[in-house]
Amino acid sequence: MSLVKVLERDGGGFGLGRQEEALALAQRLPSLVVAARETAASVMHGLHGRRRSGPGENFWQFRPYSFGEAQNRIDWRRSARDDRIYVREREWESAHTVATWIDRSASMRFVSKLALQPKVDRAVVLGLAAADLLVGGGERVALLGLTRPLAARDVVERFGVALAEDLRQRARSGAPDEELPAREPLARNAHAVLIGDFLSPAAEIEATIRALAARGARGHLVLIADPVEETFPFAGHTEFLDVDSPARLSVGEASAFREAYLGRLAAHREAVREAVRRRGWTVTLHRTDRPASEALIALKLRLEAELAGAGRTP
Repeated sequence: MSLVKVLERDGGGFGLGRQEEALALAQRLPSLVVAARETAASVMHGLHGRRRSGPGENFWQFRPYSFGEAQNRIDWRRSARDDRIYVREREWESAHTVATWIDRSASMRFVSKLALQPKVDRAVVLGLAAADLLVGGGERVALLGLTRPLAARDVVERFGVALAEDLRQRARSGAPDEELPAREPLARNAHAVLIGDFLSPAAEIEATIRALAARGARGHLVLIADPVEETFPFAGHTEFLDVDSPARLSVGEASAFREAYLGRLAAHREAVREAVRRRGWTVTLHRTDRPASEALIALKLRLEAELAGAGRTP
């Protein structure tokens, strides 16, 4: 049993079976949709647009006509007000597609008494709020494996419906929740936002990122962690429960494991960061005892820099 994946039984979240947990999450989704909207509104609204001339539908500016240009580009009404001939330029449409994935596996159900909400709830709020900001910034967003790319103002509600339906279908069929997204290459100019605890073996995480980035896609990982997972504050007799199997571990003095646990967790996190760096991706750690808006601001700044840079690519 990996010390990275053992959690205190009394910390919460494991009284129900997997199907019941999935249905309970589906029932919480309407309130999580509202929380996502509020979180997005608490952050600066939208990503900064990358405005420049080019093919598109929205007017950008007038500029003087240059010899040799097609006459159908001339704006005769504007030209009639001056002694020069003007061309109407349209704004270059540079919308990117951002594929979002939200981890809903067993370990994400964990919540300790120190956390503000379960890891899975925080991941859903961040994923939906990020989609809201991205669409507001002119991008298209997809839920990886669940929806096509959308640029609709009600993207948060649509994603909430898609997640709820997927949860209910998995509960009915007994299909397992995947700890990592499918290893299918994203489109060359796509971007990915993967949100989860990423407690799978580092080699599996690296293989997943390598597959997603095979065609040059860029991405960002948001690592969600409960404060108990980060600090291991246990002492005395404690029973631990593996979230992915019936395995249990009873120890007489839990504090004796703290140093080994924290060392193993640090090594795992560094292996994940190295796997991300090798593909030119980025990573952020977020604890569930902190406001969701903190993680959203950090993610927003990362995406603004990444998407603006991609917008300058010929």
